[in-house]
Amino acid sequence: MLVLDTPFLRSVRVAIILGVSCAAAACNMTSETAKPALAPSSASSLVERPTTLRSETMVGKWGMASYRQEKDRNRVEAQARDQCKLPYTITRGPTDGVMMHVADDAKLYELRLKGASNGKTYLGLEAPPGHPQDREIISMSNKRMVMRFSDPDADNRYGTFIYVRCVG
Repeated sequence: MLVLDTPFLRSVRVAIILGVSCAAAACNMTSETAKPALAPSSASSLVERPTTLRSETMVGKWGMASYRQEKDRNRVEAQARDQCKLPYTITRGPTDGVMMHVADDAKLYELRLKGASNGKTYLGLEAPPGHPQDREIISMSNKRMVMRFSDPDADNRYGTFIYVRCVG
């Protein structure tokens, strides 16, 4: 009797599916610009406005953690402080933005702050404010930043991020 559904074969199928998915994602990127493909956004009706936030505030070493429910925020903020042992480093980008990751991509990209006509501030690639690859800045100071992804799927997967500046 031939068994076609073994744990090994399931692992092989998962590896093939992941490989095809990664290859398909790579096709959406150009080799010269290496920017993630930007799909049209329902938020594209937002008009960009100046923001009072400055990218210099974001540069530095940060402890980072995320939460999904507001009741967990204080506990997660303490966990973010503990992450200063292995801080997330944000550097200045070549054109006055900051170098950070976007959702589902290990590569660093230059992101910029974008004010929007809805009164919110976003951080993201060259696209209208509120684009699915953007993060909405909920609050930002020299010591703490709170932000979430604009894309509901990414927000659901990653939660709301708290960044706590590492001292020393």
